Amino acid sequence: MKAFDYVVVSIEGDYANLRRTDIESDELKLVARALLPDTIAEGTKLHYEYMEYTVVE
Repeated sequence: MKAFDYVVVSIEGDYANLRRTDIESDELKLVARALLPDTIAEGTKLHYEYMEYTVVE
């Protein structure tokens, strides 16, 4: 299973825009907030692995 690192760029209602940080990319991924940890805010770093997002401290 592959793992990816993201940063929350913006939050728009029930969705968040994420940008990958483990590769050079300007592309955003739109993800339902229900799939993300409750504590996210703009600038929060996330790790995605095994179909789960976790906050990176």
